[in-house]
Amino acid sequence: MHPLRVLDFGPLPALRSQAVYHGVASAMRMNDTPVLSLAFPREPYVCVGAHQNIEQEVDEDYCSMHGLPIVRRYVGGGAVYLDHHQLFFHFIYPEQHGLHLAQELYELFIEPVVRTYRRFGIQAEMRPINDIQVNGRKIGGTGAATFDSAIVMVGSFMFDFDAKHMSRCLRVPSEKFRDKLYDSLSEYITSFRRELGMPPEREAVKEAFLQEVETSLGATPVPSQPTPRELKAINEWEQRMRDPEWNYRRGRRFTPGRVKISNDTHIAEASHKAAGGLLRVRMLVHDGVIAGLELSGDFTCLPESGVERLAAALVGAPLEDEGLRSSLARALAELQLDMPGITPEDLLMVMRAAR
Repeated sequence: MHPLRVLDFGPLPALRSQAVYHGVASAMRMNDTPVLSLAFPREPYVCVGAHQNIEQEVDEDYCSMHGLPIVRRYVGGGAVYLDHHQLFFHFIYPEQHGLHLAQELYELFIEPVVRTYRRFGIQAEMRPINDIQVNGRKIGGTGAATFDSAIVMVGSFMFDFDAKHMSRCLRVPSEKFRDKLYDSLSEYITSFRRELGMPPEREAVKEAFLQEVETSLGATPVPSQPTPRELKAINEWEQRMRDPEWNYRRGRRFTPGRVKISNDTHIAEASHKAAGGLLRVRMLVHDGVIAGLELSGDFTCLPESGVERLAAALVGAPLEDEGLRSSLARALAELQLDMPGITPEDLLMVMRAAR
């Protein structure tokens, strides 16, 4: 057993709800006691991952119009809409505890989260690498990062989820894509409210979580307050998060037209210029297979209904090359479509691009 300082910050302004764990982690020294911090934002905001490009990932006009701050975190992952319907938790451990691989962090710290959901009758489970799911729907994601002398694993309990604002906050290639994003978020993201009808009280979840932390981690939760050194670091991080140089630093560029719903669910859009015209594909992928498919473009297909029939025939097809090629060949042979200038290889290429 080891002590675990619990810093319950309660409701916080948007930027500070991110700055608290950054500051505590930055202030941590090798021999310090591990920390579990808890917080939730008073007002909604959009949070982007460490390696993302805001201009590519976020609809800044929409955020500005609705007064939504955009905050970059030090932890990786995708852009998310955050509000008071969540309870953030941040495990912050000094490096000397020997946890270095992200997979180790996720397996260790997700267990008490899963067990907490189950205490309220929700059959949650870990979905590798770092998702928490209920019957195939995501109820939480987690992230990890290393600071100077600290290792951090962050996540949240989802009391409710606003698919409308989430789908509007993200930059997408087309409004049809946005509609598909909203439908997918509504289908594949869940929450306490969706599972139970009425979410439990926040304090009840906190109490259950601390009990499960003690059981799962062999850690004794000890209520605590931030030290002067931690408060100084929190304030410094809050100031940094106001700085455009931090928020708008150029990160890694991701493939345009692809949005992650969870580790095993994505929607994607791609195009390919074939001899017979432009092919466009909008694809929902779940668990490695095509869960939904739309084909469009300026090519010719006879009969005209053939495009929809081909898309329907490919639902359930695996995305790996051999399975996709086989499914496409079988569908084309059965449907006998007339698509001048569009070859099976063209169709494969546009679906690979989306994949």
